[in-house]
Amino acid sequence: MDILRIQMRVFLTGGTGFIGGHVARKLRERGDDVRVLVRDLEKGGALEALGCELVAGDLADGAAIAAGLEGCDALIHNAAIYEVGIPASERRAMYTANVLGTERVLGAALDAKTPKVVYVSTVGAFGNTHGEVVDESYEHPGKEFTSYYEQTKYEAHQVAKRLIAEQGLPCVIVQPGGVYGPEDHSAIGQQINQFLAGRMPAIAFPDLGMNMVHVDDVAAGILLALDKGKPGEAYVLGGEITTMRELIATVGRVAGRAPPTRTMPTPVLKAMTPVGGLVGKIMGQPPNLRELISSADGVTFWAKHDKAIAELGYAPRGLEAGLRDTLAAENGLG
Repeated sequence: MDILRIQMRVFLTGGTGFIGGHVARKLRERGDDVRVLVRDLEKGGALEALGCELVAGDLADGAAIAAGLEGCDALIHNAAIYEVGIPASERRAMYTANVLGTERVLGAALDAKTPKVVYVSTVGAFGNTHGEVVDESYEHPGKEFTSYYEQTKYEAHQVAKRLIAEQGLPCVIVQPGGVYGPEDHSAIGQQINQFLAGRMPAIAFPDLGMNMVHVDDVAAGILLALDKGKPGEAYVLGGEITTMRELIATVGRVAGRAPPTRTMPTPVLKAMTPVGGLVGKIMGQPPNLRELISSADGVTFWAKHDKAIAELGYAPRGLEAGLRDTLAAENGLG
């Protein structure tokens, strides 16, 4: 127990989201004051119950962001739109949130002279690692992107690096891998739920490579970066390097259920792209099937988290333990 740690006042964005909610809870559990930017105050009830102060506004509201940062010792910028397979009509909103929102929030922290900043990027900002397990020194080629989400998070990552290098922003960057846990509504979470519900006759994209990490471990890593991270440095927050096939096999082992033995041929999926909206609805996926394929077919998002272990004391659980904790929390153990 760190009895000498000084209580902080932290401004958090994305607190109503999957990762952000866990970050807010961990901050409050250790006694920090937490102020959260909330677009819809009605969705902030759980945060208020934790004792967080809500600030009404979104990532386009410069005045609300400035008010939220006033008097704060630290900023954790976590808010982003995370979805793969969106139609072109939704790209502007994603760019506005992920890129322009990051520039606005981090710029406001510079103006407010906020002493500590943590920006939550993603392993996806590296892009397809083509079977290589990379570290934080790896640079995305910046040309071909597997999805528009990847492109916007890459560009937002560059914004953070530029503000650090050119204007001295005291910022630590964290890059979570594939995050899972109770109440996960991401595409990966939906795949797990479909398997557990007996609605997965075949595995799509079995060789999709990820570093899967429990959401509680990501939240703990973000707090470690806040407390111990070196400004200007980036830290991958992962749990276990795996593939979609191995992930489903591990879920099956934990839940006592046999995983599918068949895989869904990618050419069949590619042939369905003209009716992607209908297929996506049936599969419980977004409508842009072409982007779903490009972000998963033969793609690896593999990055090692050795640096966070060595420098921050990060200690993530393995995949089987994390899935067992997740299914136990959701009463999903067979």
